[in-house]
Amino acid sequence: MEDRIEKRIEIAAPVSRVWNALTDSRQFGEWFLVKMDGPFVAGKPVAGQITHPGYEHVRMEIVVEAIESQTLFSFTWHPHAVDPKVDYSQEESTLIEFRLQPTPGGTLLTVTESGFDKIPAERRAEALLRNDSGWGQQMKNIQAYVTKES
Repeated sequence: MEDRIEKRIEIAAPVSRVWNALTDSRQFGEWFLVKMDGPFVAGKPVAGQITHPGYEHVRMEIVVEAIESQTLFSFTWHPHAVDPKVDYSQEESTLIEFRLQPTPGGTLLTVTESGFDKIPAERRAEALLRNDSGWGQQMKNIQAYVTKES
């Protein structure tokens, strides 16, 4: 079983634009479809209400791990934590890392989610499958968000 998901996309926008879309919690919420309760601060938890149709009942809870200017934004969360009857707080989290690199055409954005081997066996495969699909969509979402006409 895979332990990680990795997706890459080249975005025709400067690193600074992609960085702001990742690390400004309001902008993040616009493309990720979540209304965050506050700003992203390294070492601090923050939560938000998912706004994606069909998932409005889900609260997203993350702990921001690192904010390294225009290169790395990372946080931990409980993957595919969508069942309101389940308490996921006792499970291990996965680590999400967004890495940015300048390219001649804009920005290479890489997202990695690792740590699936620590997720309970009974939900590991489903979490990996759902998040693999989800990150593919989220990369398209951020690309569309940062390249749209202002």
